[in-house]
Amino acid sequence: MKRVCILFFCVLCATSAFGAVDKNLIARAEKYLNSVTGLSGDFVQTNNGKNETGTFSMLRPGRVRLDYKNMPVQLMADGADLYFYDKSLDQITTVPLTSTPAGILVRKKIDLQNADIHVVDTSESKDNFTLKMNLRGQEGLGNMSVVFNKKPVLLNSWTIVDAVGNKTDVKFNNLKTKTDFGKNYFQIQRHKTISTSGGDDFYD
Repeated sequence: MKRVCILFFCVLCATSAFGAVDKNLIARAEKYLNSVTGLSGDFVQTNNGKNETGTFSMLRPGRVRLDYKNMPVQLMADGADLYFYDKSLDQITTVPLTSTPAGILVRKKIDLQNADIHVVDTSESKDNFTLKMNLRGQEGLGNMSVVFNKKPVLLNSWTIVDAVGNKTDVKFNNLKTKTDFGKNYFQIQRHKTISTSGGDDFYD
């Protein structure tokens, strides 16, 4: 399952395919995401029929944390980089947060219509609506679909598909507004982690 988690970390650089786009749905998602400062809840990650559970935290701009319940693994974003921390190996893998679709959701200002984010398809059902998106210039590497509840608008789940079709689903549960995280909550505690990318104005 560690391999699956590493795969999830790697395909966070996902992104394409073109379809029908409803600008009203994009505007609703954009308004909601820009209204959110912090969230906390649970998640279920599914890959190749196997499930892993854990806790999810997010604080804009730029900070994300996923702790897996049954694996010695953390995914952590500190505002500049995204870290995969394997506690059992005492090993950290790092990529710039700007290179990941997950980084789209925690920018200081989220612009889904005019910036480097490209919404390539939208769809809706009775209770949910979905945006499929990528980062411009990374077409062909895969895609990320984000599902929102309709009433009220709330982050429901995301699905990441890599260039060869591997799919990872992450479903969120019990999400609540939370901003009072500890000072170092979004820092890996085993190491004094130092950002290598330097960040950018998306997260300043």
